[in-house]
Formats: sequence, C-alpha cells, structure tokens
Amino acid sequence: MSSARHRVAVLSALIAGVLVLLAGCTGSDGDDKRGSATASRASAPFTLAYAHATEFNSYNNNTAEQASVANSVVLNGVLRGFWAAGPNGEVVPDAEFGSFEQVTSNPLTVRYTFAPKAIWSDGNPIDCDDAVLAWAANSGRWPTGKRDADTGNKLTAFSSSRPGAWANVEPPKCADGDRSFTVTYDTVYADWSSLFGAGTILPAHVVEKESRVKDIIAAVKADSTKTMIKVGDIYNSLWIFKPGQYKVEVSPSAGPYQVSAWQAGQSITLKRNPKWWGTPAKPTTVVIRFLGPDQQVEALRSGAVQVIDPQPTAELLVGLKEQAAQVKYTMHDSFTWEHLDFNFAGQFRSKQLRQAFAKCVPRQQIVDNLVKPQNPDAKVLQSRFKLPFQPGYDAFTNLGSQTYNTVDVAGAKKLLQAAGKLGTKVKIAYATPNPRRKAEVDLIREFCGQAGFKVVDAGSNTFFGGSLLRGEFDVALFAWTGSPLLTQSYATYLTKGAQNNGNYSNPQVDQLLKQLYSELNPANQQRLLTDLDATLWSDLATMPLFAFPGLLATTANVEGVQYNPSANGVTYNVDDWTLK
Repeated sequence: MSSARHRVAVLSALIAGVLVLLAGCTGSDGDDKRGSATASRASAPFTLAYAHATEFNSYNNNTAEQASVANSVVLNGVLRGFWAAGPNGEVVPDAEFGSFEQVTSNPLTVRYTFAPKAIWSDGNPIDCDDAVLAWAANSGRWPTGKRDADTGNKLTAFSSSRPGAWANVEPPKCADGDRSFTVTYDTVYADWSSLFGAGTILPAHVVEKESRVKDIIAAVKADSTKTMIKVGDIYNSLWIFKPGQYKVEVSPSAGPYQVSAWQAGQSITLKRNPKWWGTPAKPTTVVIRFLGPDQQVEALRSGAVQVIDPQPTAELLVGLKEQAAQVKYTMHDSFTWEHLDFNFAGQFRSKQLRQAFAKCVPRQQIVDNLVKPQNPDAKVLQSRFKLPFQPGYDAFTNLGSQTYNTVDVAGAKKLLQAAGKLGTKVKIAYATPNPRRKAEVDLIREFCGQAGFKVVDAGSNTFFGGSLLRGEFDVALFAWTGSPLLTQSYATYLTKGAQNNGNYSNPQVDQLLKQLYSELNPANQQRLLTDLDATLWSDLATMPLFAFPGLLATTANVEGVQYNPSANGVTYNVDDWTLK
C-alpha cells in the first residue's frame, strides 16, 4: 500500500475475522490461557532461526506509521501484554503477564492486575504509569492543530493505529506504583477484552526521562495539550531505529526475550531475558533473518533457518515438495481477505446494476486459477465476518452469497438490458504492481464483458492514497487484514464511517452495528453478525472473494511452531518452539 498510515488503519480496524468474545474473559485460569504451562524447559541451550522478508524498524509497534508484521515478529517475545492473538485468531489471555476481569457491566468496568513479579528488564516495575501511557497513546486526545497530509484527518499528540474504543474509555484509575488498575467505559463495548494487549504497554519511565515530563500520571490528570504533545513527540519518534542501531537503554524487555544483536540487512537476535518472571523460553536464542521469499526455501534446505512462512507461490511449493524428506509444511487461510467494493456515490448506487455485475464476477474461477495453485483447499469466501478457519463459519455460508457462487452471464445480461445499461463502463481500481490482481481484473473482464459490461483496468500505484480515498472508482479491489475483534468492521459499513470508502449507507445496518458494538451476550452477538452479513449480501455492499493463502514450513526436527493468521505472525509463541 502506498500509505503507511492507511496500511495500519486497514490492519487494525477492518477486515476479516470476527471472534465472539466471552463477556467473562480473564487471565487467571483455564487450560487455554497463555502462560499456564508449568512443564520444565530443556536445559541444553539451542538456537532456532526464522526468516522474514522485511526488516524490523521500531520497538513501538503502535503508531500509525510504524505498525507492521515485521515489527510484530520480533516484539512478540519482547513485549508481552494482557492478551495475544492465538492460532485461530482468538484472544488468548496471558496469565504470566497478569489478569483482567469485568467488574461491573453498568457502567462497564474492567480490572487489570499485573503479575506480582512483573518488571522491565532494566529493573523498573511494570505498573500504573505504564498503563496510563498506553491509554494516553491510544485515546485519540490532545489535538495538535495539524492534519495528516494523506488523509486530511486531524492529528493528535500520539500517533495511534488503533484509537477506536480507547477513545470511549476513561483514564486508568490507579496511583503511582500500583500493580492493579481499573478502566471504565463511557459506553458498553463488546470487545472490552481487546485493550492492553501484547506490545501496547511501553515503558513510561523511559518516556518520562526522555520527554522531561516527570510524571505521566500527573500529566494526564492535568490534561495540558502542550505537555501531552511533548510526551507524544517522544512516544512517536524515540523508538524508530536505523537498521542495526537498536537502543537497548531505552527499549527494555517485558517478555521472555530481549534484543541482543542486530546486523543491518541481515538479522536480529533475541536472547533469553534474565529478568523475565514467567516460564523460561525453550530456545536459548532466536535469530530472525531478513530474507526475501525467493530465498527462504533454500535457507530452510541449508539449515540457515528452521521456520518460514512466506506468501506461497506455485514455485515455492515445488521447492518444498522437492525437500519432503527434510521439511514439513502446511497450508492455511490467513486473516487477510480479498474483496470488491462498489462505489455507491456513482453509477453503482443502482442495486440492479450491482446485481448484474455480481452475477458475472467469476468468484470460483478466480479461486481455482489464482489461489488454489498456492492452497489446494482454498474456497470462495462467503462472509465478511467469519473466515473459513474460524469456528462457526458454516453458519455464514448461506446468507445470500450462494446467489453469486456460479457465474450467470445470461442473468447479468438480462438485468443490464432491462435497465437499458448494456455497454456500461466499469473502472476497477487496485494498487499496482500486483500480478494477481491484474489477473483477477482480466477474469472479471472476460466474463462481465460477455454480459455487456466494458471493464476498464484502473490499477494505479497511488490507489490507497489516491483513487480509493477520493472515491475515483466504480469498483475497488483490495484486501482487509483482520483481527479477533468483534467490532472491527464498524467503520467499514457504518454510514460515513472512516473506512467506508464506497459511501455505502443503510440505516438498518447502522442500527445493527451500533447494537453489536455494545452487545455482551455471545448468542446475541452471533445473531447480529448473521443479520449484518445477510443485509450486506442483500444490498451487495461488497463482494468477498477469498482468504489469502498462508503457508508454514519448518525443518523436520522442529516442534511447537503454529501458524497464526493474525498480524502477530508465527512467532507469537516463539518461546515454545523446540527441537526433537
């Protein structure tokens, strides 16, 4: 994508996989809680290496400009939090970091408690001021008076990739040194368990020192925009590093690993954090090598790395099959999903025209020709709120999507003729260069051309910062990257929502979204989600196409590695990787 700010907004707020979060989620018990294992680690030291295509660049993975998977795969072992995204995209409470529980429902109040021994690797305790900084950085408060050059949005003191619900939460109630704090919501929020997750809690004592604002808690209470802009300037910039120049003195660890070395353009090395209070990590050392996708299979074969998860290609799969005796690999669906968005501000405000176009979009052929060579089990995506790997997906497969499972050129042409719209020109915009999307447009042109549409390839390298934002398209082709959040699509389908690029509007959908936002009952959440998906299919607001294929490959002697479809990436449980 052309804009980092836009890329992260996509990453955090919108896209594809919804988890029905339980209202009583805590980090204190249960077999599925992260950190609940008590088994002893093997004493013999060993090193494992993982390949990632993009180089790490920031200890702060929360800002709109820096948030990326490249940072996540390093920070997963360095900065823990009250929860992390699990292998099915679910929220997994981290019992080793602390616990959290809903205290009251009206007003919605949640209590968080840090583990008694939780400390930063520089010896400072993890406590109230760190929670207050996390809230301040993501609350969207303290406007600077400036606007974003790409989007025109008003800027605030702290750059954040996820302001969302944090704006509806009061500052944490606690005093300096407290190991427990509570937060109260202005309005009930279905995804209340999604705050203060892995990587969001950063060292307030470092920010206080660097900004010369002695007390973050007092500064937030004083509510001085000038002071908070000063704090925000440090928060936004302090942890952006030049390649190879990690600053340990301002970047302490709050996890089982700490960064010990960084060779620019080559690798970054993690070693066990001696101040980690939880279960010791299994690998003594983890090396993350920066290798392009075309280099990773050979690196796996040679033993330079033991774990890879590149975007699969037919050529890459051939290489893995040739090494079947030495490696093992599995195919998956990811949280990223491809879709077509209609522009309701143009000619596609006509439902009849949308129906005609939808009938000739060759969804199955797109999957068969362009996705199945990478993932033979790939299916046409039938939902905007559930992905095929998620529990409960089947309930979303017959809510209207079945009408468009098979190309109906004759039906499309009949609708166009009835509307007097034969020969309608349709500009499909997308980000270039992207060979797969170009091939998607070619397939759509082939079939919809037979129905009487004139499909124009409007791909552009300025798509995200240009035609998408300005609404200069008839149909937009791009992908959302999902998360475990129930409310993640709120801004996508809400009238005048921040990510509602197609200007879609339906009062019924607005009402359902607002109900979902504050619904805590899982059964009601499920009903609202199916009602939303059915209505969006009836309106043809968008057309889901497919989930991006995912791949995990390891050497045969590695165990404990699990594919993770979320933005956390495969290293979310790196401390559990081991050798046979």
